[in-house]
Parts: sequence; structure tokens; C-alpha cells
Amino acid sequence: MMNGTRMRVATTAAWLLARRLRVGLAVASALGLVGLACPPQAWAQEPLVITTLSEKRVPQLPAGSLFWRVESFPTLAAAQAAAGPYGLAAESAGRSWLLTVGPSGGSSPGGTRVAEVGPLPVMQASEYLLRINEPSGPRGSVTPVHTHPGIEAFYVLTGELSVRTASGTVRIPAGGTNTGLRAGTPLQVSSTGAADVRGLVMFVVDAAQPFSSPATLPAQATGLPRTGGAGGAQFAHPWVLGAAGTLLALGLARRRAAH
Repeated sequence: MMNGTRMRVATTAAWLLARRLRVGLAVASALGLVGLACPPQAWAQEPLVITTLSEKRVPQLPAGSLFWRVESFPTLAAAQAAAGPYGLAAESAGRSWLLTVGPSGGSSPGGTRVAEVGPLPVMQASEYLLRINEPSGPRGSVTPVHTHPGIEAFYVLTGELSVRTASGTVRIPAGGTNTGLRAGTPLQVSSTGAADVRGLVMFVVDAAQPFSSPATLPAQATGLPRTGGAGGAQFAHPWVLGAAGTLLALGLARRRAAH
């Protein structure tokens, strides 16, 4: 009688062990398949959204060293009314803005000066396109590598914007500016702050050329921003989770089989 009871207990224990192992291996395999479908370079990547807020063409630029003047206004209508021949009114992050390219200093009636970006690199064209773009997106969102036929300058409203070039990466925090890049510089822009990024990107480009063109960067200058912040945890990619789960399940199987 005792032997029969022991056999039933052993059979039940073996059945439970086999069931647990099957579940563990199924979960590990699923994680591994997710990892294969989402390799590290593509995991969690999404496009940085670029929205054109305002633009105009001008036959020439003001003389001398040029700067972008960033001013806030109580309403978009007030910003539009104060815009001169080189000013662009726009709305972003719940505020109204007037961005004007011209000499350093100066002010617009009714506006509050927020920042001045410059001096800008020098460029020549028969006609110029002035444009204001708004980048927006969560941490990890990124643009393709590209170039512009003119000058690109930055003012960040929220989050953090990173600009990658062959020379390295410049990180621009909220409230920060970057003077800009020369025409034809390959770059990649990404959101790298804890909060969603939103900013104002100011362009002076050759109106006769395509506004944006695909480009490449050296291997060491490309890729996604790290997913962890300073002092924060780095998140594992799915293929790492899958491999770890498979090894754990196999290890448990061998250990229990030995008993």
C-alpha cells in the first residue's frame, strides 16, 4: 500500500514538473520570437514627427551677420500683425511665437523676447525659403539621416533634442538653442529627454533646391539614442529577454531532472 502511494505521488510530481517546464519553454520561445522579429536596431524606434508651422520666400536676406529672434505673443493674430518681411508667426506648445531673421538685437511691437540664435552660417542663393518646423515625439523617436540646402537652427521648448552629425552629438535641453548647421551637413535629429520633445527649428535654405534629401553618416555617428537616462536603467531588448528565458527554462529542467 505504501509503495502504491509513493508511486502516485511521484507520478503526480513528475506531471506537474513537465507541465511547468512546457509553460516555461513556451514563454521563453515566444520572447525569443519577438526578439527575432524586433532586432535591437529597430526595437522601440519610431519617427520623430516634423510639422511645418510657417514659411515664406524672400528674394534676399538682410545685410550683415544674421540671427533668429524668438519672441512670444499673447495671440497668434498679434504675432502675425507684428511680423515684418523676415518674420514668421507660429503656434507651438500652447503659445504664440514670432521668429524673425535679421541683425542681432531689435524687438517687435507687443512681443516678449525669449531667445536669440546666431550668428548663422553664411549662405548664398538667388531666392531663399524661410521655414519654421516643429519636431515632436517621445524619447527614442528619431528622423532619418538627411541634409538641407541651407541653415538649420534650433530652439527647444520641452524635453531634449539631440542632433547627430559626423562630428558627434549635440544635446539641446528645454530652453536651449543651437546656432545651426551649414548647408549640406548630414544629420539625424532625435528626442532624448525624459519628457516628449517639442521645439522650433528655423531654416534659411535655397528655395530652388529640394528642402530635404536622404544622406548617410559614418557608422559611429548613427543609431538610436540610449533608452535609459543618466543614472537610469537600460532596458533590455526582446531578443535578450528571449535568450535569457530559454536558458533559465533549460537550467531548471536539468536541475529538476537531476533530483
